[in-house]
Amino acid sequence: MRRFSWFNATSLTIGFAFLYLPMVLLVIYSFNESRLVTVWAGFSTKWYGELLRDEAFLDAAWVTLKVGVFSSTLATLLGTMAAYVLVRAGRFHGRTLFSGMIYAPLVMPEVITGLSLLLLFIGIGLDRGVFTIVLAHTTFSMCYVSVVVSSRLTSFDRSLEEAALDLGCSPFEAFRLVTLPIIAPAVISGWLLAFTLSLDDLVIASFTTGPSATTLPIKIFSAVRLGVSPQINALSTILIGIVTVGVITASVITKRAAVAQARDEQAAARTE
Repeated sequence: MRRFSWFNATSLTIGFAFLYLPMVLLVIYSFNESRLVTVWAGFSTKWYGELLRDEAFLDAAWVTLKVGVFSSTLATLLGTMAAYVLVRAGRFHGRTLFSGMIYAPLVMPEVITGLSLLLLFIGIGLDRGVFTIVLAHTTFSMCYVSVVVSSRLTSFDRSLEEAALDLGCSPFEAFRLVTLPIIAPAVISGWLLAFTLSLDDLVIASFTTGPSATTLPIKIFSAVRLGVSPQINALSTILIGIVTVGVITASVITKRAAVAQARDEQAAARTE
């Protein structure tokens, strides 16, 4: 076992400080009384109240949430179907082209993706708004879902499906009753990944949005260009809190599931 040296401790401390110290400062200054974000004038929560009364930020948050839910759901459906075809369909004409089109957004610069979608929407005369952002986010996030789900399908034991088929299930029923519950963690992970990518996207949304739909990253970027306001700090603190609660909740659920699985395995071993 390698010893935990002072060098390792120092490197770890510097690394964590580099990552999290800016966030800590941001959270601290979100409770600053002064409008100047770099001048501490006392503790206050008034900027959170100002944020909740800001209709522009609330509308942008609502648009972002709608786009994230709809686009991640569509991306999960399409990505799961694409992964199933790639893993289970075997060799077919056009497989290389199909897989290349699925995985192209992984390596394609977001500027190129956003510009091409903008030209497409203009060419077909589609008004830009929430619908076009949903289509754009679905296009570039479904490939991530496909990668996650296909990796689970590759290691899936197909004898379980074959047993269900031998017992009288149709292929769709075998997928719904056997395959889908087993790969559900990968599907859920793909949905969460697509939702996170949608919430974080700025470049593609800036190309495909319209005057009636402004996402939260676009709103924050536009506001920061005029100077960082305390409301931005308050909003960022709320987002950090939501992410922290989500990570802790997921860790607790995973830990409890692992403990329950270990307990069941021990009980099964004792019964044998």
